Amino acid sequence: MKQVILSAVAAAVLSVAVPAFAQNIAIVNGKAIPKARMDQLAAEITRTGRPVGPEMQGQMREAVITREIFMQEAQRRGLDGSEDFKAQLELARQNLMIRELFMEYAKANPVTEAEIKAEYDKFAAANGGKEYRARHILVEKEEEAKAIIASLKRGGKFDDIAKKQSKDPGSGANGGDLDWANAGSYVPEFSAALVKLNKGQLTQEPVKSQFGYHVIRLDDTRDAQLPKFDEVKPQIAQQLQQQKLSKFQEDLRGKARVE
Repeated sequence: MKQVILSAVAAAVLSVAVPAFAQNIAIVNGKAIPKARMDQLAAEITRTGRPVGPEMQGQMREAVITREIFMQEAQRRGLDGSEDFKAQLELARQNLMIRELFMEYAKANPVTEAEIKAEYDKFAAANGGKEYRARHILVEKEEEAKAIIASLKRGGKFDDIAKKQSKDPGSGANGGDLDWANAGSYVPEFSAALVKLNKGQLTQEPVKSQFGYHVIRLDDTRDAQLPKFDEVKPQIAQQLQQQKLSKFQEDLRGKARVE
C-alpha cells in the first residue's frame, strides 16, 4: 500500500514539474532561463524583417544561454549598480520607448495605394517628355570657352578637349559626357541653351552659369525612360512613410511647451 501511495505522489509531482520545466530552455549556474526569452529574441529578429524558421531554434537558444552567462558575470562584478550603467540603462529605455511610439504611429497611419500612385504620377509628370544626351566643357573664363568653340569648328575633337581643359571632374574624364538626363536636371542657363540645340549641334556662344562657362553639344534625344510603377512602389512607400513620420515628429515638437 505504501509503495502505491509513493508512486501516486511521484506521478503527481511529475505531472506538475514537467510542464513547469518545459517553460525553461536551460538552467545556468542554478538559474532557470524561461522560454519567454527565446520568444522575445525571435520577436526582435522578426521586427527586422528576417523570418525565424525552425532551423534557427538552436542558434537562438545558444545566444540566450550565452547572454545569461555574461549577465551573471556582470552582476557578480556589481556592474549593474554603477552610475554609468544606470545612465546607459535610462538612455536605452528612452530609445525603446521612442521606437515603440514611432512603430505604433506607422502602424496606425500606413501609406495607402492611392498615395503611392499619386506620388508616382507626380514624379512621372515632372520627369516625362524628352531626355537629352549631352556633352559639355566647363571653363572659368569666357575667352577660354570662345577659343574652344573656335577650335571645335576647325575640327577639334570634343572628347579630347574636354579631357584636357574641362573643370568638371565628373564629366571631363569621360570626354564631357553627361549621359541621359531630363533638361530640368541642369541649372536654368544650361537647360535653356540645351533645349534649343538640334542633334549634333554645338552652342555658338559660351553659356554662363554659377559654375563658369559651358560649351555644350547635344548628341541625341529620346523619350524619357521612366521606371514602371511596380519597380519603384516599395521605395515610394518607404519615402512617404518617412515623410509622415517626420511630420508627426515636427507636430509633436511644435505642440510641446518648452520653458
